[in-house]
Amino acid sequence: MANALVVRKEQLPSSEKARRAAQYVRMSTDKQRYSIQNQAAVIAAYAHAHDLTIVRTYADEGESGLRIQNRSGLRRLISDINTGESDYDHLLVYDVSRWGRFQDTDESAHYEFVCKQAGVKVAYCAEQFDNDGSMLSSIVKNLKRVMAAEFSRELSVKVHAAQSRIVRLGFRPGAPIGYGLQREVVDDNQQPKGLLRKGELKYLQTDRVKVRPGPAEEVAVVRWIFEQCLRGRSDTQIACELNRKEVPACSGGPWNRGVVTRILRNEAYIGNIVYNRQSRKLGARKVSNAPDLWVRGEHCFEPMIEPEVFQRVRKIIDDRRIEISEDEMLARLRRTLLKRGRLSPAIINDTSGLPGIHTYIRHFGSVRNTYRMIGYSSERDYTFIDAEQAWAEVMANIASQVAAGLRKLGRKVVFGRSKDQLCIDGRTRVLFRVARSYPREGGLTQWRIPQVDRPSAKWIVAIRLTDDNKTVRDNVLIPTKAVAGRYVGYMRITDLACVRLGLKRLETANSLARYINRGEVARCNNRGRATR
Repeated sequence: MANALVVRKEQLPSSEKARRAAQYVRMSTDKQRYSIQNQAAVIAAYAHAHDLTIVRTYADEGESGLRIQNRSGLRRLISDINTGESDYDHLLVYDVSRWGRFQDTDESAHYEFVCKQAGVKVAYCAEQFDNDGSMLSSIVKNLKRVMAAEFSRELSVKVHAAQSRIVRLGFRPGAPIGYGLQREVVDDNQQPKGLLRKGELKYLQTDRVKVRPGPAEEVAVVRWIFEQCLRGRSDTQIACELNRKEVPACSGGPWNRGVVTRILRNEAYIGNIVYNRQSRKLGARKVSNAPDLWVRGEHCFEPMIEPEVFQRVRKIIDDRRIEISEDEMLARLRRTLLKRGRLSPAIINDTSGLPGIHTYIRHFGSVRNTYRMIGYSSERDYTFIDAEQAWAEVMANIASQVAAGLRKLGRKVVFGRSKDQLCIDGRTRVLFRVARSYPREGGLTQWRIPQVDRPSAKWIVAIRLTDDNKTVRDNVLIPTKAVAGRYVGYMRITDLACVRLGLKRLETANSLARYINRGEVARCNNRGRATR
């Protein structure tokens, strides 16, 4: 009987539910007038005028409107409506463009239709028309959707033109720099204002970023790499020698063939800045552009490699590349299988005369499909690998929720180069990793966390999966100092290890945000006591 007084969502009286509303707010970085606070103020005024009570808020802060994947607020809204979890009859949105600036204008119309089909009326609080289903409102809404999509297309063209101009003037447009280089902020008179550390951004729009040679020891390593290449050593041999000498790489992890190759191909070491080698316009997939589309700023800063040396090294690298047909790629793979008895990505990468594993994936879609085409069946379970993109979306969604929680607690949070890392207050980095489950006999499960060699990060959020690797089990917050030097490459943890190392297990993104915030407050307090 005690529970009889609990009013569940589905038990709300129709008259009460009809006065309840949810609001959806989204802010990207395009216009200040679209700030969350401005939208909320307009929506609150609309709700007051129409005798509505706002009982739920769905928010996406700092998210592009081009696609829905990284917008946890909109995805949660649609999920609540589809599953019947919505305890309101109205959805209040600032204007039509807040759904998104989708290039397919039918996408934003689809989300409105989902709401209306579930009996939730959508109102656009800042628009000059009533969303009443009339011919006029339908025409205006469609026009607004087209205008929102066109705004993104025009903005993309303008941004590309501005970035190209900046590069031709000798400034860095914002992409990551290579090993042995550093970024310097200059004002509009090109007077130096200081160096930027990894993850830091310039604050003033009128400032520019120039590239400079980095620390002397890193410059010496770059020159040594080019010398070794001219002496005939392969990229793999150079990487192994650097690892043997314990030379730290730019990522903090070990050197490998790919890192060395990128250095040998990077024109920045002869003072050039190259832009638009790759592009991802309007939310589409990243594509490699033809060389005639590249934008190049030449002699932008002091080179550390002579141009003649760079050209000789480029010729050596180009001579390594041999164009073969897909049939020949598969034929060479069959010969390797007959010789080695089995195949793996490591075997493919280490076999002379074979293209790299990523080349096979690019041509044939996946590792498993490549094996299938030569009649090879691997014993490895590829279920988790096939779902890699889906888990990347889960990871990005959790990171977005943690970022939103930290912002509510007063923290300034931006995403790193990808959606799996956050930077808090310009100094603290948080990495998110999906930890795959490896059940063992006796009930002891091990979780493996990839790519943990990031000394610049303070926290690692390990998203642990259940034993079948199909759902999220929990989140483990790992301070990097607690595991420093313990692991190389993959990090392996168990429940016992979590207890021994004092790692915190947290169920929700909000609890993660609160715990990280407490850690940041404690660190600031400790710093203050130390200075006193």
